Amino acid sequence: MSWFKKIFGKEPLENKKKVEVKKADIAFAEFNYPTKIILAWIKALEGHQELEQFLYENGYQEIFFLNRAINLKQDARDWLLKNGYPHLMAFVNAAEGNESAQHWLQVHGFEFLYNAAIAIDDDEAGFKWLNIHTDEFTFGLIKTIKKIKDQIEFNHNDMYSFGKDR
Repeated sequence: MSWFKKIFGKEPLENKKKVEVKKADIAFAEFNYPTKIILAWIKALEGHQELEQFLYENGYQEIFFLNRAINLKQDARDWLLKNGYPHLMAFVNAAEGNESAQHWLQVHGFEFLYNAAIAIDDDEAGFKWLNIHTDEFTFGLIKTIKKIKDQIEFNHNDMYSFGKDR
């Protein structure tokens, strides 16, 4: 028994094993969108219901449900997980400050989603990465998501807006 354990009742931190996260063996749905879809996505996030419905009806259901998940709708979060989009749900959680979700995105090679999420969560390094590696439309999409998440957080912390998500 070491002197450290005798005094403190446990081994020092350097003796503990590190947890290793292994990459999940899952196939992920694509995350590639043309510019016009990104622009429609931004407008849908801003509340344009006709564009939101257009995205849903024209093969972009994951965007429809991602928007709802961003706005704290549990049914949408469940849909993303059940329909091949765990990386988008991890993105939402990571953007809300969940460090495990941020780590999961990194382990699974979702560099864009990781940097977008940390940018939304106020990490300047994420915005720097996005500025270098994305176009102005994608950058605008992330800024729009950040604006929405910031408004939701403000409403949750404002006693006059209690219970109002947006």
